[in-house]
Amino acid sequence: MRTLITNGTIVTAEGSYVADVLIDGETIAQIGRDPAAATVTVDETIDATGKYVVPGGIDAHTHMELPFGGTYAKDTFESGSRAAAFGGTTTIIDFAVQGKGQSLREGLDAWMARAEGNTVADYGFHMIMSDVNDATLAEMDTLVAEGVPDFKLFTAYPGVFYSDDGAILRAMQQTARNGGLIMMHAENGMAIDVVAAQTFAAGTTDPIGHGRARMAVFEGEATNRVIRLAEAAGAPVYIVHLSAREALAEVRAARDRGSRVFAETCPQYLFLSLDDLGNGFEGAKFVCSPPLRPRDHWEDLWNGLIKDDLQLVATDHCPFDFHGQKELGRGDFRKIPNGLPGVEDRVDLLHDGGVIGGRISKERWVEIISTAPARMFGLYPRKGAVAVGSDADLLIYDPNRKRTISAAGHHMDVDYSCYEGRVVQGASDIVMSRGSVIVRNGEFTGRKGNGRYLKRAAADHARLS
Repeated sequence: MRTLITNGTIVTAEGSYVADVLIDGETIAQIGRDPAAATVTVDETIDATGKYVVPGGIDAHTHMELPFGGTYAKDTFESGSRAAAFGGTTTIIDFAVQGKGQSLREGLDAWMARAEGNTVADYGFHMIMSDVNDATLAEMDTLVAEGVPDFKLFTAYPGVFYSDDGAILRAMQQTARNGGLIMMHAENGMAIDVVAAQTFAAGTTDPIGHGRARMAVFEGEATNRVIRLAEAAGAPVYIVHLSAREALAEVRAARDRGSRVFAETCPQYLFLSLDDLGNGFEGAKFVCSPPLRPRDHWEDLWNGLIKDDLQLVATDHCPFDFHGQKELGRGDFRKIPNGLPGVEDRVDLLHDGGVIGGRISKERWVEIISTAPARMFGLYPRKGAVAVGSDADLLIYDPNRKRTISAAGHHMDVDYSCYEGRVVQGASDIVMSRGSVIVRNGEFTGRKGNGRYLKRAAADHARLS
């Protein structure tokens, strides 16, 4: 099938220009002014007058069906990827989990089985390592060669995902040899557990205790520590879901001294705050880790995005219903499942708060939602680009259309929205995945199982520094 998109403004990380796009099958065949009319038959013409034509969003941090705190993240790979598509995201990279005592292969195979035949758009995996030992270190080499080049470790969650400094260093040494990348959840979990217990004992049981116990200084300390370990190993490191200016300062200092340090932030840290945790148990809706910070952190993070100390924005999408799941923590904030819904709202929130808000250009918006994650995680230029030969993952995006975010209208399988009632300017009219329209004017036109697994190359992080 051939599709011609006419009269749109192509927006890429490098610049913007008016041109037509010819799609032949799953890929972009030509770009120019009416490139196809004289030479080929077109099956469909899409008039994009007044609209942007941008590469589909890439959410490099999602958790579909993740077990946590005695329950599971609510979105399946089907429902979560469909919601992502409604929000203009055409690729997700989720996290396969190695359980304690398992091999990496067992964890990866389990997550592959959950996703295969269920996702509506393309997907890949990072690997969560819960056990670092001689056998799993050797497995890392195999996974890198097979297209899973990223490994997430934690300085948080003692007894569950936590790794000590020696384990983290050994994993970093392995990626220094095999070209992979260590991703770090950087909070001082041991110290947090002490303060959380003290906070609870002092009588604070509501969700605000979660935000107070997981102090920003603990995120800054852990971020510095894992950066120094990476420098010792001669390996790149990527900080996930950075939330605090204390952590950002450590990333900036490391990048200024030439270290291969990268970081993401998330919409919740740009638009939500510690205040949201303070409305009695209603604050459970906003419990995530790291926690929401005071509002005065927002501009620091936006400046990090402007200056490229933060390379991209992912969601850490990990939704739990307020009723029946978040309620597991009534009476003890330490038992509230950690995670927020967001995969459907990222692209529009960043357009509204970033581009319309005057903080970033539309080109930088495209970079942080699509091009930078493609480059960081071995998908560029197949993904994240409007270029001849790239996959035709495209958004026909209306920068002027306004919509109100609400749980009543979203497609995530969760019973609340963190952004309930917020009006945003900018929305996708048409969403295409590999040349097929999967969302058109608010209607789902794709199909379960259309998503294809993406074998990813190890990125050249020295070039990205």
